Amino acid sequence: MQPQEKETEISQLGEFGLIHHLTDGIEPKNSSTLKGIGDDAAILTYPDTDVVVSTDLLLEGVHFDLTYVPLKHLGYKSAVVNISDICAMNATPRQITVSLGISKRFTVEHMEQLYDGIRLACQVYGVDLVGGDTTASRQGLVISVTVIGDAPRNMVVRRDGAHDTDLICVSGDLGAAYMGLQVLEREKAASAGRPDFIPKFDGKEYLVERQLKPEARKDIVEALAKAGIKPTSMIDVSDGLSSELLHICKASNTGCRVYEDRIPIDYQTAVMAKELNMNLVTAALNGGEDYELLFTVPLTDHERVSSMKGVHVIGRITRPELGCALVTRDDQEMPLQAQGWNHMA
Repeated sequence: MQPQEKETEISQLGEFGLIHHLTDGIEPKNSSTLKGIGDDAAILTYPDTDVVVSTDLLLEGVHFDLTYVPLKHLGYKSAVVNISDICAMNATPRQITVSLGISKRFTVEHMEQLYDGIRLACQVYGVDLVGGDTTASRQGLVISVTVIGDAPRNMVVRRDGAHDTDLICVSGDLGAAYMGLQVLEREKAASAGRPDFIPKFDGKEYLVERQLKPEARKDIVEALAKAGIKPTSMIDVSDGLSSELLHICKASNTGCRVYEDRIPIDYQTAVMAKELNMNLVTAALNGGEDYELLFTVPLTDHERVSSMKGVHVIGRITRPELGCALVTRDDQEMPLQAQGWNHMA
């Protein structure tokens, strides 16, 4: 959080003045938004569609560290991680609300930076900001975002639809966001007591970007629809591949086999894991915050899903009595364990 040359105390504007200041000029872009900001509640209409809603809470010191997270990036990420939840339902995000708990150390200019990121995310993903709330916080910054989306009737995909012989697919690559966090934490430690310290991100730019500015895979949802594929189950990878796959298997009452040599990993992730003497596959399985889409499709969709850009077939769903396992490069089976991020730990 960088100091400003001229700062405005939030108390000068008050709660409603701050909201008006941050949201002035926002105009709805979705036809389902009848009334956005400016009344006691937003008015939305969704004829002939299924509506999905997701809420996320981000706490300073638990989910983000303002030592190395710029406020604009934080605003963008706060919106995107919620938008990702809507994409994971095979739905299209339409509206968001943003509520803030703000401590006295923040100024109007700080909140402008945060909202610059939120507005950018709304612009990139075609989402309307339709409301929210602000209040005082005794300790740090609190951000709560609710996202509303829709999908054609009977097209919403849940976690509980996977079946024996389904293919397990994932978009993008895994482990990069976790490695980006390691880079940031390392540079933070190195900067202690050194006001003129310049962090070293050379060769690690992709990793840092994946941590500070993740993207929701709305493009994959659109590509699946274009290919005529409706996944049988889907979830986004926020807490790690192992955790998310176990969620699907538990909800669907199935087992699974995921193959180590098929897990997509970026070159920079591999280099960083070696540099830190970390097990690369463990990082990819349990790192979290990748926000890629993990989904299952019927075996009959193999050819179509294999030809999709950015999608990787990494395993298969099995009968529940076979359990959940990682198949190593030497064909050994290891029980799949949820070792990803635990918010309550």
